[in-house]
Amino acid sequence: MNTELDGARLRYDLDLIAHWIKPGSRVLDLGCGDGALLAHLRDARQCAGYGVEIADHHVLECVKQKVNVVQANLDAGLRLFADDMFDTVVLSQTLQAMHRVESVLREMARVAREGIVSFPNFGHWKHAFSLLAGRMPVTKQIPYQWYDTPNIHLCTPKDFEILAARLGLVITDKALLAEGKPVAALPALRATLAIYRFETR
Repeated sequence: MNTELDGARLRYDLDLIAHWIKPGSRVLDLGCGDGALLAHLRDARQCAGYGVEIADHHVLECVKQKVNVVQANLDAGLRLFADDMFDTVVLSQTLQAMHRVESVLREMARVAREGIVSFPNFGHWKHAFSLLAGRMPVTKQIPYQWYDTPNIHLCTPKDFEILAARLGLVITDKALLAEGKPVAALPALRATLAIYRFETR
C-alpha cells in the first residue's frame, strides 16, 4: 500500500484503514494526531469530515494541513456530533489510552454507521515473554515504561471481539499485522497490531 502524502508515507495501519473507507464518505477521526489520515482521505478519496485531538501540537499540524479539527478529550464523549452524522468513525491506536472504553465505542456507534478501531496486541509473544521474565513489556508498539505509560487498557484481539459482541457491534473485517504485513500463522501470538472494521447497526 504505502500511500504517499506530500512526500511522506502514510503510516501502514492508516493506509489500510484508508482503503477500507469508501470514496466520498463523511469521516470522523478520533485521536486524529497530525491529521494525516483525514488529509489523505480528502485529497485521494474525496472524503470530508472532522478530527478530534487533545494535544496542542497535533491540533496545530491539523490546521496547517487544513483539516477540520476539534480540540477535545474523547473520554468526555462526542456530544458535539449528532446521531448518524458520519459514514465512518475511526479510532486508530487510541483505544488502549481511553479511560472509558465502552463509552467511547458506544459513542462511535451513535455517530456513524461504521467504525474502524486499531490497537496494539498485548497478546504478542514478546509481551508474554517479558511478563514471564518479571518485567512489564516495552516494545515498538508499547514504547513506554510502566510508570509513565498513557496505555491503561491493553487488550488482545480476542478481548476486543468479546467486547464488540457484548456491545452489539458486528465485525465485518479484520487485519492482524506485524511490521505492516498480514500474519497468517498464529496471529494471536505474532501480530503486533489489530485493526477491526464493524457495523454499528
